[in-house]
Amino acid sequence: MATIFSRIVAGEIPSHKVAEDDEFFAFLDINPVALGHTLVIPKKEVDYIFDIDDPMLGRMVAFAKRVARAQETAIECKRVGLAVMGLEVPHAHIHLIPITKESDMYFGGKKLAVSQEELAEIAAKIRKEFK
Repeated sequence: MATIFSRIVAGEIPSHKVAEDDEFFAFLDINPVALGHTLVIPKKEVDYIFDIDDPMLGRMVAFAKRVARAQETAIECKRVGLAVMGLEVPHAHIHLIPITKESDMYFGGKKLAVSQEELAEIAAKIRKEFK
C-alpha cells in the first residue's frame, strides 16, 4: 500500500506543492510548526532516510537546499532549519522550517492553524523563488 506521501506525489491527495523535479517533491506541511514549514521527499518510496543510497541522498539534500533558499527569500526568517525524524510517515522526508529562533522548530507543541488559502499563498511565494 502506498504511503500518504506517495499518494500526494501521484496527485491522489491534494497538496500545496512548492517544488518538484524528476526525483523529489516538496510541499507545505498541513500541520506546520512555523509558516512555510515544507517537507521534501523522494518520489521513490523509501521508509528510512538512511536507507537512501548515497548519490541519491546527496541529490535530495541539494534539492532541499534549493527549496530552503527559496523559503529564505519568500518568508521572513533568520534561517531555514532542517530536521529529519521519520517516525510519523514511513516515507523518508526532510522538514525545512523557516526560523527566527531555535524554539520555532519545536515539534512537541501546538501546531499553527493555517487556512488553505494562506497555505496556497505561501506555497505560491516559495514556488516563485525556487530556482
